[in-house]
Amino acid sequence: MTKQEISIGERVFRIYLDESQIQARIRELAAEIQEQYTNTELVIVSVLNGAFMFTADLLRKLDIPCNLNFIRVSSYSGTETTGQVKTVMGIGDNIAGKHVLLIEDIVDTGITLKELLRQLEAEQPASIRVCALLVKPEKHQVPVHVHFPGFVIPDAFVVGYGLDLDGQGRNLPHIYQLKS
Repeated sequence: MTKQEISIGERVFRIYLDESQIQARIRELAAEIQEQYTNTELVIVSVLNGAFMFTADLLRKLDIPCNLNFIRVSSYSGTETTGQVKTVMGIGDNIAGKHVLLIEDIVDTGITLKELLRQLEAEQPASIRVCALLVKPEKHQVPVHVHFPGFVIPDAFVVGYGLDLDGQGRNLPHIYQLKS
């Protein structure tokens, strides 16, 4: 049975997207990505830690040749972005001349995505596209484009399905929204 509400510390969250909604959208995204990358080898760059569950589920639904890499950045403290993006772990592999799909868990201010794109573009790939499970357009502080958006959501803090609050909640199969 799905818990409609959860608590992390003193904060209470209400279910926003359940596991079946998430998985249905991932199947749709996989079909869109496959159509875009037919007859092309794809390099997938997943942003740790938040996008790991989304990336794993998405990859299992893709039937195209692809390589998987990870990059890790840090920009949050609690429920707020610091506005500073720190690269903790680079991808390591050569992506020059290759088609890259950057997978993010959530795009809110766009600052992290813009910095990630700057770093990847410096490696001179053939193309870079972005897939994000969640997008908060009303919170964007810089212009960014998500080619494959999962869900467009309002500006409220969310946890679950890889997203966390100070390291807690990533293991939840659903996405929960902070109750106001």
